[in-house]
Amino acid sequence: MDWDKLRVFHAVAEAGSFTHAGEAFNLSQSAVSRQISSLEESLRVPLFHRHARGLILTEQGELLYRTAREVFAKVALTESMLTEGKDRPKGPLLVTSTVGFMNIWLTPRIAEFIELYPEIAVHLISNDRELDLSMREADVAIRMSKPTQPDLVQRHLITVHIHAYASPGYLKEWGTPRGPADLERHRLIVYSEGPLSRITEPNWLLNAGQSSRLPRRPALRVNNIIGIMRAVEAGVGIAGLPDYFAENNPRLTRILPDVDGPAIETYFVYPDELRNSKRLTVFRNFLLKKIQRTTF
Repeated sequence: MDWDKLRVFHAVAEAGSFTHAGEAFNLSQSAVSRQISSLEESLRVPLFHRHARGLILTEQGELLYRTAREVFAKVALTESMLTEGKDRPKGPLLVTSTVGFMNIWLTPRIAEFIELYPEIAVHLISNDRELDLSMREADVAIRMSKPTQPDLVQRHLITVHIHAYASPGYLKEWGTPRGPADLERHRLIVYSEGPLSRITEPNWLLNAGQSSRLPRRPALRVNNIIGIMRAVEAGVGIAGLPDYFAENNPRLTRILPDVDGPAIETYFVYPDELRNSKRLTVFRNFLLKKIQRTTF
């Protein structure tokens, strides 16, 4: 398989059009189209459905795209390591984030980063309270709200989507609600007062589809998202959870697919004085590659 054609294919799949992909390589739309056609001919399979409104990957194209994305992610990480030469990133790196993001998403993935950069001493701090980065309580934070401090550098990472979830056992016993009005007959699990109450409508399920002004009464209140997830898994009731919590988790079943909870904008944040820190840069690049493989 021609490496250059694979690079062009990856760019087209990411951009969704020949024109936008061509801009990245300084190629014309027709040149990109010829590269893709040549790749399809060599593989003897179609990679895109061509429509007037854009391009859609075929089943074979999806398979190749998933593989190419992993390959280029690994190449980018390797390139970062090689270009540093002898001056490899090293030293302590204190990372803070919320209890949910840290424990459910980041911690299971940190082993690969430690293998890539063994000279970086990673310290993970899970805390729903925002640590003061300017006072060096941490080097970098992954925050679930837009920072307001002027001396902090910020980069938008992801938009976290929240939906209603229950356990298979609970749904078997109580039935599956067909619409938000059916939640009147179900047990709801919500946040108690705490740091995450700053998120817009953390207890949105209490009002979803409500015609009256009186919110529903919850069956259980918990002060952190991990406790809420465990309660859902145990069959206590229904709760709003981030979609990435349910990834590869058979104990969580999404319900009410047409009802959306609040979206949470997530940011990578660090003090301006660490702008040129190599250990921070490689950690940020690592996060960005991993995020591409997760449904948030």
